[in-house]
Amino acid sequence: MFGLGWMELVIIGIIAVLLFGRKLPDMAKYLGKSVVEFKKGMHGLESGFEDAANPAASPGAPAASGPAEAVRPPQRVAPAAPKFDDAPPPAPAPTTPPNTQVTANPPQP
Repeated sequence: MFGLGWMELVIIGIIAVLLFGRKLPDMAKYLGKSVVEFKKGMHGLESGFEDAANPAASPGAPAASGPAEAVRPPQRVAPAAPKFDDAPPPAPAPTTPPNTQVTANPPQP
């Protein structure tokens, strides 16, 4: 296995016991679960590629021998929120222009 002899595997085992101690069985359990999940994911990925490559052979494909259901057009759904109008018109301009004249002699305090 990986080009390791019995002596190297025993040394690695002793080091693992020294490092992890009582947690070693839990670590092995989690490692086993992760390997199983990885295999499930790879199987799902492979089946996804097979389904994409050959869609007629997929188990979820409808049978060609049965009567075909008529294709219905998509149904329109009314919006749930009210439609907002455009922005309100701007306020009317003031009728008298503001006083912009500058006096020659400002008031003295």
